[in-house]
Amino acid sequence: MNTEQEIFDRVRQVLVGLFELAPERIVPSAHLYTDLDIDSLDAIDLILELKEITGRKVQPEQFKHVRTVSDVVAAVRELMQDETAA
Repeated sequence: MNTEQEIFDRVRQVLVGLFELAPERIVPSAHLYTDLDIDSLDAIDLILELKEITGRKVQPEQFKHVRTVSDVVAAVRELMQDETAA
């Protein structure tokens, strides 16, 4: 996953697979909690799945301010950049 679009597509696949959401609901501006009905326990599942994708441990404070699908994409991108820097 090198581009923003590739990361978004993967995040969309994860959200569809984990939470049985319709793909068309998953747009960058979609709010995880209010638009997609993802609760705090679901967020933990999402974080665990992102760990699998990136191969990096996701620290809770890294996800503290994530609210939208776009925020998730940015967080994944940051994790992947940390990996290449390591």
